Amino acid sequence: MDEEPVRPLLSIGEVLIDLIAVPPATGLLDVSQFDVRPGGAPANVAVALARLGILAAFCGVVGNDPFGMRLRTTLGDNRVDTSRVRLAEGTETSLALVWKDKDGDGHFRFVRLADRLLSFEDVVAAEIPNTAGIVVGSVALSVEPSRSAIARATEIAHEVGVPICFDVNARPTLWRSRDEAISHCTPIARRATLLKLSVDDARFLFGSGTALEAFLTARSWTDGIVVLTDGARGSWFLPVGGDVPQHVPPYDVEAIEPTGAGDAFTAALISRLLKHNWRPPERADVEFAAAAGALATTRSGALDGLPTKSEVEAFQATAKVSTRAISG
Repeated sequence: MDEEPVRPLLSIGEVLIDLIAVPPATGLLDVSQFDVRPGGAPANVAVALARLGILAAFCGVVGNDPFGMRLRTTLGDNRVDTSRVRLAEGTETSLALVWKDKDGDGHFRFVRLADRLLSFEDVVAAEIPNTAGIVVGSVALSVEPSRSAIARATEIAHEVGVPICFDVNARPTLWRSRDEAISHCTPIARRATLLKLSVDDARFLFGSGTALEAFLTARSWTDGIVVLTDGARGSWFLPVGGDVPQHVPPYDVEAIEPTGAGDAFTAALISRLLKHNWRPPERADVEFAAAAGALATTRSGALDGLPTKSEVEAFQATAKVSTRAISG
């Protein structure tokens, strides 16, 4: 009997050019130089999955321009299926201005162009029923027509039982109000097999205080798996069969660039959930994801810093857990 073909994990949404402020700049007022690097959270997740040994594909829109060509080539060079990437005429590839503040936290400001043109037709043609799961985020939900396209993608996946991973990535500057963000994120969260968000995401959406409060609020938002990250303070999850959230401390690293760390975490977690048929994570699964995220911060560039599976495993074998983490 023939084996069932391996199906790709499909990321849907924005792929763009990150213009990363070169230190010592801590804001756009004092930046004098940018590094030009490929980015966009769903695209980063696709590349991270491929580097972890998962068959990955990407669905999104870039301009038919040098940056668009560069992004599509970069995805392909990283073994991501680009057959669902559309080159749009008459518009330019989207950009993101990226910098980190004096505390090392990343900040973003977007110039939305081609990525927002993701359409119904794009996601219908993406063959979602033939995938192992889809990954979406909230950036594409902030504007039409990509908002309706993401909603339709999750509807298709939900109808046919394809797992949905919602990596929130809330960017307050993209929304007119918190209420607008909640109204468009809520239907996606309700359908999600995995809801991954950061404490900053939760505070924007829910106004939650501590990480534990944010986690509990997110748990009320969905029946799916919830994992919450809090940067250098660790992450939270609910173990198999458990009803008390557990805190996983971060690994101790000398961070160079935080951009992409959350995407590395998300992809590593998905790789473990996929391996175990989407059951709730065990502590080792979240620790693996935390290691991938930590390792990504030690390299420059969101996409360039994404680690391979062997690199994550080697890092875990020698790395130490941070004693500076604050839980709760």
